[in-house]
Amino acid sequence: MTHRMLLRGGHVLTMDPQLGDLPQGDILIEDAKIAAVDQHIEADAEVIDATGHIVIPGFVDTHRHTWEAAIRGCAPNATLDDYFVDVLDTFAPAYRPDDVYASNLAGSLECLNAGITTLVDWSHINNTPEHPDAAVTALRDTGIRAQYAYGSANTSLAKYWFNSAEVIPGDDVRRVRETYFPGDDGLLTLALATRGPGFCQDDVVTAEWGLARELGIPITVHVAMGRLAGRYAMVEQLDRLGLLGPDTTYIHSCYFSDHEWQRVADTGGTISIAAQVEMQMGHGWPPVNKSYQFGLRPSLSVDVVTTVPGDMFTQMRAAFGGERARVNATCWEANTGVPATMLTARQMLEMATINGAHVAGLEDRTGSLTPGKQADVVLIDARAVNVAPVIDPVAAVVLCADVSNVDTVIVDGTVRKRDGKLVGDIDRARELVEASRDHLVNATAKATAAA
Repeated sequence: MTHRMLLRGGHVLTMDPQLGDLPQGDILIEDAKIAAVDQHIEADAEVIDATGHIVIPGFVDTHRHTWEAAIRGCAPNATLDDYFVDVLDTFAPAYRPDDVYASNLAGSLECLNAGITTLVDWSHINNTPEHPDAAVTALRDTGIRAQYAYGSANTSLAKYWFNSAEVIPGDDVRRVRETYFPGDDGLLTLALATRGPGFCQDDVVTAEWGLARELGIPITVHVAMGRLAGRYAMVEQLDRLGLLGPDTTYIHSCYFSDHEWQRVADTGGTISIAAQVEMQMGHGWPPVNKSYQFGLRPSLSVDVVTTVPGDMFTQMRAAFGGERARVNATCWEANTGVPATMLTARQMLEMATINGAHVAGLEDRTGSLTPGKQADVVLIDARAVNVAPVIDPVAAVVLCADVSNVDTVIVDGTVRKRDGKLVGDIDRARELVEASRDHLVNATAKATAAA
């Protein structure tokens, strides 16, 4: 029997250029899909009153190391160089499968609570075959839409990040593919999280790209960031190896040459920008304008909650403020007016929704409130004191709202947050992740004392 849900009377920002915005509109959901969007819909359905709310597609986070939820806030002052030592070489080797499960469970619930309905889980914590099992199980248990990006182990910084000869184990990726991802149309899908040239030897890079293409899964890779990797010319190296393609997402991309930007555009690559991390940790300036300059559709991502907040409101504002600050400073020095290409609030909302779906390869099923797509929908309470009164609903979402205003979250037609409260056993998730924190802090303290 078909289950119908009717979202009634909200200010609907569809993020679909054909449908536009509806100052007062209804959305009909049938089972897992959006059936109709219109000014008024009559239907025999469960009604959710959206009066006084702004209705948007769920946010899409295109790159998050969800496994780090158990060590949230452990590195508030870290640079990228510090992060490699303090997190990847200190905490990561101590992670048990239980810690990965607890982190992915709590981290995914954090996403849902913040209106993030789709997550690219960049999971470079596969120290044993049980680690990816734990990660995927937790994603499944929360009901989030996720692309699980299988990454390397992290048991030794020297072994896995300095001219590494360690290839991601193809047999285990195939096992995970066969066990959890028999198709590519489910709520969970698979990708490969590669370290790429500069961090790995050429034959490792070639083997990992070949593995992903053998399995027909997307590739996601950090490039052109920080004091070290910013000098690697990683896209030039991938081009030399003949590996550039439309199946690859390039994360950060802060130090691309113009030629690299053009090659990414020419080969159909996509861009993920983690603005708060990039500015705060020294990756480089978030390259939002550069992405648009070369005809790309950049997306936003959180990256690490060890150092920054885990919501997309932060990312939209960081990217918006950072890029506009750079343009304003340049124009001040040149004594010229700002260009017509100055970033807008609507572009930031696009980056956090429809562009994110494009980058994750899921634009055919999410990212906009388009009939026929999966029902990933978020209601923002626009009556709250930090949002009301609303003049421009896009500005209200991008520049006024925060996580506390996320009232209702629907993923694949299922309500995951209702009336401002997550649906599910939140106490269990918190207890598990706190127990993991205790284990990890104690384990790393013992290891440090013994060194």
